[in-house]
Amino acid sequence: MIRVVVTDDQALVRSGLAMILGTDPGIEVVAEAADGAAALAAARTHLPDVVLMDIQMPGIDGVEATRHITSSPRTAGVRVLVLTTFGQDEYVVEALRAGASGFVLKDTEPTELIRAVTVVAAGEALLSPSVTRRMIDRLLGLEAQRSTRSVLALPDLTQREHEVLVAVADGLSNAEIAGRLIMSYSTVKTHVSHLLTKLHARDRTQLVVLAHRAGLAGPPS
Repeated sequence: MIRVVVTDDQALVRSGLAMILGTDPGIEVVAEAADGAAALAAARTHLPDVVLMDIQMPGIDGVEATRHITSSPRTAGVRVLVLTTFGQDEYVVEALRAGASGFVLKDTEPTELIRAVTVVAAGEALLSPSVTRRMIDRLLGLEAQRSTRSVLALPDLTQREHEVLVAVADGLSNAEIAGRLIMSYSTVKTHVSHLLTKLHARDRTQLVVLAHRAGLAGPPS
């Protein structure tokens, strides 16, 4: 069972999201929060698998709440899925930098919202690859302004790990990587696990960022 905290400062939106998620038998909404402070408290109390986090809220906003959740030892295992619109690129970039595991558009279809929560809970695939790449392009642009290093040096990877990392950066799921590289699903999972450990990455979103910084992925589409 995937346990979720739903956070949005609009009661109607919050209730609608909770109702949609509640239709899936594999998801349980354990709490709702109207702002970042309440989301942080709910995360500490319930230790959910996922916090569905609106970005712009009064008081502690979604970015700051995400930073607190992902940096605290107590809630480090909680994944944050950001709710966004196409006009909030800068905020989403900051949320990714703060440790968010992914994001979903507010006008997404109910089935896609459920899929997004499931995906983030499993840490298995990226969301909306074209949008993800645009966000990563923005993130890399910000990092380039803050650092004189334009290319990240990665630790030694095996040939297979290198190939899997490139495939992850292309937005492929484990099943799709298995098909591309002609290997078993379990072997792909093992390689991804090794990459997370070697690169000290929290999740696949961070693997994509690292791959782009290392020049292993093509330009965002």
